Amino acid sequence: MALLEMEAITQRFGGLVAIDALTFAAEAGSITALIGPNGAGKSTVFNVLTGIYRPTSGTIRFGGDRIDGRDPATIVARGIARTFQNIRLFAQASVLQNVMTGEHVRMHASLFDSIVHTPRQRAEERAVRARARELLAFVGLDGVEESAAADLPYGSQRKLEIARALASSPRLLLLDEPAAGMNPTEKNALVVLIERVRERGTTVLLIEHDMGLVMRVAERITVLDHGVQIAAGTPAEIRADQRVIDAYLGKPA
Repeated sequence: MALLEMEAITQRFGGLVAIDALTFAAEAGSITALIGPNGAGKSTVFNVLTGIYRPTSGTIRFGGDRIDGRDPATIVARGIARTFQNIRLFAQASVLQNVMTGEHVRMHASLFDSIVHTPRQRAEERAVRARARELLAFVGLDGVEESAAADLPYGSQRKLEIARALASSPRLLLLDEPAAGMNPTEKNALVVLIERVRERGTTVLLIEHDMGLVMRVAERITVLDHGVQIAAGTPAEIRADQRVIDAYLGKPA
C-alpha cells in the first residue's frame, strides 16, 4: 500500500518549471530512491513534500490524507521528517541537545509547565533525554552526547542529522544526499543504518548521487531529468534503461 502519493505535481518559479506533472508513490515499509543529474528537481520535490514550497498544481497524499499546501510544522507532526543536503545542525549545542530538539513536535508540556518546572515537565524532559540517548546509540554516536555538534567528524554529523530526524517519530524519513562527504567505510555503515531504519518501521525516501549506494539499498528508483520523470523501476531495470544512461552520460552526437 502506498504511504506517499504525489499526483501530477508541478512546481513553477516564474517561467522556470522545476517539477513538471510528477506522479510518484512510495510504498509503506520501502526504501525508495529519487535520482537524477544536478538540477533535475530532486531537492524541490523534498521541499514540496515538507511544506517549504506550495506546489503550483497537483495533489499530495500521505497516509490517505492530503498534505499539499500544509505548513512544515503540520507536516512534521503528520509523520514526515527530513535531513538536508547541506548539514543544518545547531553547531554549538551538544549532540544530545540537537537530538532533543527533534522531539519538540511530540512534547506536551505547556509554557507554564516549562516556566515553573512542574513534575509533568520534568518527567517529560527525562523521557526526551532518554529517547535522545537511545537514538544516538542507534546511529552509532553513543559516548559523544555532551560534545558540541560542530566538533564531530563530518560523517558523524550526517548521522546526527538522521538521529534528530528520527526523534520526531516519522513514518516517512526523507534523506537528502546522506552519503555526501563520506568515505567508503562510512558509506557502508550508512547502508546498514538505512536498512535498520526501515526495519524499525520507517519508510525511507532518499536522494543520492552515489549510484553504488543507491543500487545496494533501494528497492525502487525514480529518475528525474529537468523536472520530468524519465524512468521508474527496480535497480536492475534502471541500470539498463537507455534514457537514464543518456541523462547521466549524455546522448551520442
